[in-house]
Amino acid sequence: MLDQLVESKSHAGEDTRRSSFLLTTFVIMTSILLSAWLYSLFAKDYGMGGDELSLETLVAPPVIEDQPEPEPEKEPEKQKDPNVDVRKEIIASMDEPPPKIPDKISSEASKIPPRDPDKFTVVGDRNFSAANAPPPDYAGPVNASGTGSDSGNTGQGGTSDVGGAPPPPPPPKKVVPKQISGGVLNGKATSLPKPAYPPAARAVRASGAVNVQVVISESGSVISATAVSGHPLLRAAAVGAARGARFSPTQLSGQPVKVSGVITYNFVP
Repeated sequence: MLDQLVESKSHAGEDTRRSSFLLTTFVIMTSILLSAWLYSLFAKDYGMGGDELSLETLVAPPVIEDQPEPEPEKEPEKQKDPNVDVRKEIIASMDEPPPKIPDKISSEASKIPPRDPDKFTVVGDRNFSAANAPPPDYAGPVNASGTGSDSGNTGQGGTSDVGGAPPPPPPPKKVVPKQISGGVLNGKATSLPKPAYPPAARAVRASGAVNVQVVISESGSVISATAVSGHPLLRAAAVGAARGARFSPTQLSGQPVKVSGVITYNFVP
């Protein structure tokens, strides 16, 4: 057994030498590899200074335009009420039953046109037919003057009056005077009493014409009488006779009017 015994001793120094050798070898190899990589990076010519790269065209930078300001919103147009048919009197068409029995039967043709059953119709002071009046069951606001929208729907289908232009203004109404002058009225009287000859005038033999200014009412009776000329003793008798005179009613444009004029009385003794 003794021949198999091995003498043991410390190996620390040998391990230290091995570690130093390995470390040195690693540092050297790392330095070589790093040097080779740096050389390959900086030593290669990439042709940056050659003729392969040249500036052919100068390109201007793009111009950035300012964005336009937004347009202001337009105010909504004021809506107009639709035009409607206007009649002085609502007269049913031939296709409709009459709303009521007429008070008076006349053979003369009516000057008022019948209403259109397919259009909204109102009563007014003239006769006007709209180009596109709303239907008869329309319940909204309307325009009877002809200046509204030409559509049956409020604010839809046109705000101009194309086809629905306002009608021409009605002719001016004739102004009928309440009183007219009739001149000398002796021949226009239906009843002209003769004045009595006053005794006082007969005593002094007074005579001549007496003019009496009268105003005749719409019914033909004298409502005022005033002597304007003649002998003073004859005037009272002339005025009394003039108050009893009667005349036919005078009409102008179908309307009765008052008439002013003169009645002349001649007194002979």
